[in-house]
Amino acid sequence: MERNQAPGKDQAIRRLMVPLALSVLLASLGTSIANIALPTFTAAFSAPFFQVQGIVVGYLAALTVSTIAVGRLGDIYGLRRTYLFGLALFSVASLLCGLAPNLWLLIVARTLQGVGAAFLMTLAMALMREIASKDRMGRAMGLLGTVSALGTALGPSLGGGLLPVAGWRAIFLVQVPLALLTLVLAFTSMPRGVGGRNETSEPLRAVLDGGIFPNLVLNVLVAAVMMTTLVVGPFYLNIGAGLSEALVGLLMSVGPAVAIFSGVPAGRAVDLWGARRVLGAGLALLAAGALLLAFLPNLVGVGGYVLAIVVLTPGYQLFQAANNTAALADVPVHRRGLASGLLNLSRNIGLITGASVMGAVFAFGVGTGDLAQASALAIADGMSLTFIFAAGMMALAIVVAFWKTLGSALQAVD
Repeated sequence: MERNQAPGKDQAIRRLMVPLALSVLLASLGTSIANIALPTFTAAFSAPFFQVQGIVVGYLAALTVSTIAVGRLGDIYGLRRTYLFGLALFSVASLLCGLAPNLWLLIVARTLQGVGAAFLMTLAMALMREIASKDRMGRAMGLLGTVSALGTALGPSLGGGLLPVAGWRAIFLVQVPLALLTLVLAFTSMPRGVGGRNETSEPLRAVLDGGIFPNLVLNVLVAAVMMTTLVVGPFYLNIGAGLSEALVGLLMSVGPAVAIFSGVPAGRAVDLWGARRVLGAGLALLAAGALLLAFLPNLVGVGGYVLAIVVLTPGYQLFQAANNTAALADVPVHRRGLASGLLNLSRNIGLITGASVMGAVFAFGVGTGDLAQASALAIADGMSLTFIFAAGMMALAIVVAFWKTLGSALQAVD
């Protein structure tokens, strides 16, 4: 749509952005809303914890493995048509989750919902690139970052409020009207010409040759570090600092809260100063935040932890807005679905890496796999080692991002 965009269409474009933003909100909400109900599921289905974990894992696994296929379908059959199908699928799957008579059908329905979420995440990004002009693309990506953080933060609080009042089914059924509203808004506001089909979309290797590969590597590294804060943070706050679960939950919401308010400004910064500069600034803040997490909490306590998160999180939003803008800026129309799928896939791989590999680094630093029995000092040692490692990953990300510039500088010195 960018190629046909004319002055005076800003209001129509803003109307188009509403359902796209709601789509990302829905997918993010689906990611986090069920976590708080895991103890309830265990009691409701009289099932062990490792079985009810399938309610969360099924969604995340389906979201991860579907992104490439979804992007490819969007390129071949049209972004608008495929996106509307994904919204309908997410709506039906949410209803099936709420009506599931047993645990296994709930896991199947959640897996189907995860596939629907892949349509929403991937194609909303591709369509946002389609409708946003180049000089406002950073703001568009910043908006998606904001609503993603909002959905992730809203999930536990909304789920926690619904559970005692209406039971576990309500946490899924509440998503149905929001999904249907988004579907109606998208169908009525999105012209048929947006994201048209292209039967000759190139395969994956054409896309990778276009220069997106470094952006994917950066996405993996940064997402892994951000997931590390979610994995290690609760152990430090609860065992290392001795805080109650209520206070741990409150302090863990600082990051999402900062993300909500820094997403759109990060996008504006990309439009004003360019993706490359903002990318560098974001990675620098991420590296600084990781170093602060490695040392500051051990020096000044919980206040140091909060300060480090306040430094780290805006760095993530700056990075996301800049990296997504840079990756999609020059991608042709017929490759945008696949490119968006690759970005989402790399992010999810990073999240899995953060939960597994960085979790193993933390356990190694603590000195035991039984973290619940570890001492506060051991938790502090594990946190320091983990975030020193994370800072090294961000240093590697800076090298990857500016490899050509560093190479030219070294040649100039020689």
